[in-house]
Amino acid sequence: MAEKVALLESYLSCHVCSETFRDPVSLSCSHSFCSSCLQKFWEQAKNKNCPICKRKSSKEHPHVNFRLKELADSVAWRNKTGSSETEKVKEVEVVCSKHPEEPKLFCKDEDRAICTVCEFSVHQNHKVVPIEQAVSDLKDQLKCDLKSLQDKRDKCKQVEKKYSEMREHTKKQLLSTERQIRAEFYKLQQFLKEEEESRLAALREEEEHKGKTISREMKRIQEQISSLSDSICAVEEELQKHKVAFLSTYKDTQTRARAQSSLSDPQLFSGALIDVAKHLGNLSFRVWEKMKEKVHFSPVILDPNTAFPCLCLSDDLTSVRDGDTEQQLPDNPERNTKYAAVLGSEGFSSGKHSWEVEVGDHPYWIVGLAKESVDRKGERKASPKDGIWCLWHGDGKYMNGVGQTVRMKKSLQRIRVQLDYDRGEVSFYHPEDMTHIYTHRHTFTEKLFPFFSVGKSGDAKTTDIRICHSEISLR
Repeated sequence: MAEKVALLESYLSCHVCSETFRDPVSLSCSHSFCSSCLQKFWEQAKNKNCPICKRKSSKEHPHVNFRLKELADSVAWRNKTGSSETEKVKEVEVVCSKHPEEPKLFCKDEDRAICTVCEFSVHQNHKVVPIEQAVSDLKDQLKCDLKSLQDKRDKCKQVEKKYSEMREHTKKQLLSTERQIRAEFYKLQQFLKEEEESRLAALREEEEHKGKTISREMKRIQEQISSLSDSICAVEEELQKHKVAFLSTYKDTQTRARAQSSLSDPQLFSGALIDVAKHLGNLSFRVWEKMKEKVHFSPVILDPNTAFPCLCLSDDLTSVRDGDTEQQLPDNPERNTKYAAVLGSEGFSSGKHSWEVEVGDHPYWIVGLAKESVDRKGERKASPKDGIWCLWHGDGKYMNGVGQTVRMKKSLQRIRVQLDYDRGEVSFYHPEDMTHIYTHRHTFTEKLFPFFSVGKSGDAKTTDIRICHSEISLR
C-alpha cells in the first residue's frame, strides 16, 4: 500500500520543483508541470521547450489540466488532514499526562473524556458515563445524522433525475414545436404564394385583354391611315393632270376626298391602361382580410406542461382527450399527476373573460376554472374548497362544484364559461340561447386558470372536448 501511495505521489510531482502539482499543465509531449514552474523555466531558458524531452511546445500558454489538478489537490488535502487527524487521535488517546492509560469515563456536560484518577472528583456533579456507553450513544447520534445526510442526498438525486428528464423532454419539445411552427408557416406561405400567383394572373389577364383591345383599335386606325394615304395620293395625282384631263376626272376624286374628310376624327378610348390602383390599392390589407378566413382564434390555449400524462392534446392545443397509454413526461411542478386534468396557458387576475367548450356526447368531463395554487399532485375534489369552480358531467347527470345536481332540459353539447373576476363570479350558460345554468360566487385572491378534465370514452367519435373558436375573451 505504501508503495502505491509513493508511486502516486511521484506521478503527481512536478519535475521542476519536485513538489505536488499546483495548477498543473500538460504539454503536447504528455509531460506535466506546475504552471508557474513551467513559465519560470521558459523565461530562464528563453525558449518554449519541454524541460524533460526538450521538445518545442505548440502552445504559448497551456491550459490547466483540471483532472490532474483535482487528483493532486485531493492527495495534498488527504496528506494534510491525515497528519492533523493523527494529532487529534493522539490528543484523545492521551487525556492525562500523569496517567497516560486509555480513559474510562466521559463527561457529557463538558463533552470530553476525563482521567479517572485526576478529574473524577471535579466531575462528581456532572453527568459522567462509561466511555463505551458515550461512544455508543454518540455513534448512534452520528448514524442518525448520517441517515439524514443520506436521505438528503437521495432527495437531491431524485430532483437531479427529474431535472434530467425535464432536459430530455425540452429537447423533444424543441423538435416537436419547431416542426409545428414550420408546418403553420408553410400553410401561410402556401396561401400567400397562391394568392400572389392569383393576383399576378389577374394582372396578366387584364394586360392581355387591354393589349388585344389596343391592337384592335390600332389595326382599325392603321386601315384608316392607309385609306387616307391612298386618297391623298389620288388627289395629288389629280392635281398634276393637264386641264382637259383634270376637268374630266376631278369630280370623282373630290367626292371621295370629301367623303373621307367628313368622317369623325379617331378618339382614344378610356380604360386602355392597366388599373394599377385596383391591383395595388390596400393590397396587404385585402390579403390579410382573406387570410382571416384561413386562420382561427381560440380564446383559451391548453398548456401541455400541465397535462396529465394520459391526456392527448391536439397540435393547435385547443382540444383534449384521454389516451389509451401513459406518455413518458417529466414530473415538473406544473403537471397534474393525480387526476386527468389540464389547465389553460393563460391565467386571469382581473376583468371579464369568456369562452365556449364543445363537449359533444362525451360521457365524463369537468369544465371550469382552478386557482393557480391548486394541488396538482395529491388528493383533491373538483370543488371550490380545493380551489376549483366547475360544472361536471358523469353517469348521465350534471353536477356543480358543491355536489348539487343541475337540472337540464336537454343534454349539453356546448358550454359557455364566463368569469367576472372583480365581482367574484364563475357562470355557465347554454350558448345557443344563453340560458343560465349555474353561477359560483367567491372572493378570488389569486390568478385563475381555465380547467378541463376528461374521462375515458368507448366511442372514438366523442373522445375529444375542444375549445370553440367563435368566442373571444372579453377584456
